[in-house]
Amino acid sequence: MARSQVAPNAKEERESSKKISVLGALWPFMKPYRLLMLAATCALVLTASLSLTLPLAVRRVVDNFRVSDTERLNQYFLAALGIAALLALGTGLRYALVTRLGERVVADIRMAVFDRVIGMSPEFFEKIMTGEVLSRITTDTTLIQSVLGSSVSIALRNLLLFSGGLILMLLTSAKLAGLVLLIVPAVIVPILVLGRRLRVISRENQDWIAASSGNAGEALTAVQTVQAFTHERASKAQFAEMTETSYDVSQRRIKTRAYLTVIVIFLVFSGIVGVLWMGAIDVRAGLMSEGTLIQFVIYSVLVAGSVAALSEIFSELQRAAGATERLIELLNATDNVTDPASPKVLASPVRGEITFDDVSFRYPARPETPALQDVSLTVAPGETVAFVGPSGAGKTTIIQMIQRFYDPSKGAVTLDGIALTDLQRDEFRRAISLVPQDPVIFAASASENIRFGRPDATDAEVEAAAKAAAAHDFISALPDGYESYVGERGVMLSGGQKQRIAIARAILRDAPVLLLDEATSALDAESERLVQAAVDELSQGRTTLIVAHRLATVKKADRIVVMEEGRIVATGTHDQLVAEGGLYARLARLQFTEGLAAE
Repeated sequence: MARSQVAPNAKEERESSKKISVLGALWPFMKPYRLLMLAATCALVLTASLSLTLPLAVRRVVDNFRVSDTERLNQYFLAALGIAALLALGTGLRYALVTRLGERVVADIRMAVFDRVIGMSPEFFEKIMTGEVLSRITTDTTLIQSVLGSSVSIALRNLLLFSGGLILMLLTSAKLAGLVLLIVPAVIVPILVLGRRLRVISRENQDWIAASSGNAGEALTAVQTVQAFTHERASKAQFAEMTETSYDVSQRRIKTRAYLTVIVIFLVFSGIVGVLWMGAIDVRAGLMSEGTLIQFVIYSVLVAGSVAALSEIFSELQRAAGATERLIELLNATDNVTDPASPKVLASPVRGEITFDDVSFRYPARPETPALQDVSLTVAPGETVAFVGPSGAGKTTIIQMIQRFYDPSKGAVTLDGIALTDLQRDEFRRAISLVPQDPVIFAASASENIRFGRPDATDAEVEAAAKAAAAHDFISALPDGYESYVGERGVMLSGGQKQRIAIARAILRDAPVLLLDEATSALDAESERLVQAAVDELSQGRTTLIVAHRLATVKKADRIVVMEEGRIVATGTHDQLVAEGGLYARLARLQFTEGLAAE
């Protein structure tokens, strides 16, 4: 249950910065829509002003209710009706403008966060779960949308009603207004005390929601593995524990907010009753008219309602501040792998010469274990080099370093004589085609998955790539052929079919550097023969690096690099390495002897 500690730890690390002022970080996203904000503010001021004007009309009606001039009385009623109509129109306009602003700003925030995260190196995702990132993009932005599209507008409106109502209360009856002001400190104290506690609990609740989302996302992504190892009960228990913890925290938040609401509303309306009592005595004594008292009471209700609304909205603003803080953390997240300020430019066409110059590297998650140690190697343009060795020898790390998913802790990796750290990542990666060990298939059609390698490819080019990868026959046999939906992560395809689509994607990309990381590991003998022939043809004139455990797939390589414990221990052709003895000869003897025995 170690994972369940993530949320509280995250809460403790960020607790000191939980302030409403954090919402100021949203201003860069709101700034482009200043005209929309101005229009919404005008509508807000209009509705608040009309709300404050309405009690004046009510006073006129009440004080003149007994006059014989019916026409004047009708005018007062019509004036009150007109104010109500303008108030309704202004409120509708304010709602439309503010809601539009909230939706627009949140859409921009979601895109900004996704744009930032999608470009982060794998090291970033070693520190945070994908499910938690998704929770921040969805749950936290939804909370911000609610605040920007509603709460902030309501808060400003109630602030205007509070200040305007308070002034008009003083003008209506300074005596009664003074009595009301005596109640204000009694209302403010619980807002400050309970509000601070509410802020802490709200952030803890959000952290647990994100943690449970991350846990669920991880389990659902690997649902077949979970079921294969009959781990459903344990997964259910872990998710239930985190969800229940989140629920318990939310109950504390709800209880605290309920206490705050009860205390504030009771104090406010108790004060109103007291003021009304005193006012009634003044009316009986002839010190004020009935209309004046009703006007004062309406202003008191407006002010009291504003205070109550502000107390509730304050907690919403605190939750939004927590959500904003979490999103800003993603936007401000640092990445050790970045593009240079003044990148160099590769010559065109790219030749494909790759050099490892005394490269050493340790994964951030495993700093005690070297992944590469003093690796020096040059792959000539058009050369096919295979990397073999036991698991954990560093073969896949070589592939990742060429794509600059990580930077070496010592040495440099170069492409055509230029260090990858001096190049813009999206530029040199366009010169690379990849077939990973675990092919990634998207929830789209077969043709869209292949076209991922080159989005502007024609249907004929997609089909040609599929034929070259021995994928055309099984794709054509699908219900809708190339337009058949293959399911999330390609669940409707076999492992070999997924790999052939991944190979077709790399073939379509037609890049000068080809990286094959166990590209034929999931293929049957016949498919492997067909794909191997396609790879041999594709490798002509391209720099090709092959990672393989099955030595039969690398016998034709121009050079074979044998790796062990992150070091290069031997290089040469298949025949040379077998003749030398050592690790490669031992691996070859085991594999080929087993193969003959199996036959």
